[in-house]
Amino acid sequence: MIEPDLTQPIPESIERVHFIGIGGSGMSGIAHMMLDAGIAVSGSDRSGSATVDRLRERGASVAIGHAAANLAFEGEHRADAVVVTSALWPDNPELLAAREAGIPVLHRSQALHVLARGKRVVAVAGAHGKTTTTGMLVVGLHGLGIEAGFVNGGIIAGLGVSSGHGDSDVFVLEADESDGSFLLYDVAVALITNVDTDHLDHYGTPEAFDAAFAEFANRASEAVVISIDDPGARRVRESITHERVVTFGEAEGADVRIVDVRLGESAECTVEVAGARFELSAGVPGRHNAVNAAGALATLVALGIAPADAARALAAFRGTGRRFELHGERRGVRVFDDYAHHPAEVDAALTAARSVIGDGRIIAIHQPHLYTRTRDMAADFAAVYERVADHTVVLDVYGAREDPIPGVTGALVAERFADPADVDYLPDWQRAAERAAALAREGDIIVTLSCGDVYRIIPQVLSALEEGGEA
Repeated sequence: MIEPDLTQPIPESIERVHFIGIGGSGMSGIAHMMLDAGIAVSGSDRSGSATVDRLRERGASVAIGHAAANLAFEGEHRADAVVVTSALWPDNPELLAAREAGIPVLHRSQALHVLARGKRVVAVAGAHGKTTTTGMLVVGLHGLGIEAGFVNGGIIAGLGVSSGHGDSDVFVLEADESDGSFLLYDVAVALITNVDTDHLDHYGTPEAFDAAFAEFANRASEAVVISIDDPGARRVRESITHERVVTFGEAEGADVRIVDVRLGESAECTVEVAGARFELSAGVPGRHNAVNAAGALATLVALGIAPADAARALAAFRGTGRRFELHGERRGVRVFDDYAHHPAEVDAALTAARSVIGDGRIIAIHQPHLYTRTRDMAADFAAVYERVADHTVVLDVYGAREDPIPGVTGALVAERFADPADVDYLPDWQRAAERAAALAREGDIIVTLSCGDVYRIIPQVLSALEEGGEA
């Protein structure tokens, strides 16, 4: 992976921009917003997709495959800037060509900074729940008649997009703490959902990780909204010196306090704000999503919106892509996909699933994400899956930006199950799909979990269910 150079000066004026890896959910959203702003867009991706097709329909020039020649905009004009993500390999030919030509190379967060200039930025950071909470905020603001600009990590149900230009002074974005780029924005309201130490390949120490969150909060111009329940957030809270901090959660003393939670297809709760009580719907299952909704409500309150109005507007939220997303049903078995890729996220996702399936069972398909995370957290993943799922099928590691580590495969997770009967390590996707289908019976669910490309196995799972699976 490449380290973003956040000191790179951002051009005052950008007329043409090139995206390396334009087909990704985050990058494509920014590309659409650049098009909305009247900026000419080109880009490249390793394969075609519906996302690439939509960008082309809007006038973007997109090449399949990476090559230095792709930087030539309309055959003669070079881009004013090239946009990249940290997941890019350092030897990417377009990256090397841009640097050789002296074209500013901007991290995606710097491109977002361009789009958010002069706006009242609401930035959502945290280890888990960012995409869902960002989606809640966008839906809530739109329901209040505030057409906020936004960039989210997943498509927002009801809106059908992951980004929007907006015509108000509010701009909501999902901020990435993994590489420190969340410190780039001029934030008005900083929302911290939770703090679970991660990304030490960038920060080096847990203390440095916590310090970055404290800096993110203290730089907010208007307010900080932070969980009162999460241990990591409480730890960071001790270093926050901001004069206006709004807390949310179930603990006594929270400014937006959850006083009860009712679980089902949508988590519902009652929240107390300044002595008054309001009913709040998360729109999606899981106790953690009731907490996410409380965080969204606290943020809207920090923006000056009345709690009752905020609660009513948030009720329209219906989820985001790759967050317990239903993909189909065959012979009474529903197949879901979830982005969870950390033990705490897997726990939350499977616990939410448990709250909606009644007497059914959970068959999990786990794709480990990153070699380092698999090496360091294999036992934690195994413990969560064995405790919450009824059976787990483990695939091989999705390395993303990392080179393979000898001896690190999905087998590390499977081998750490206390009962080998609860798990199968099947790196062959067809065999994995058939095994999950053979285990499932009417009323069960199968759920794929990873932020890699595990969702691509779902057509094989649905087909295997139709055919009856293979034991």
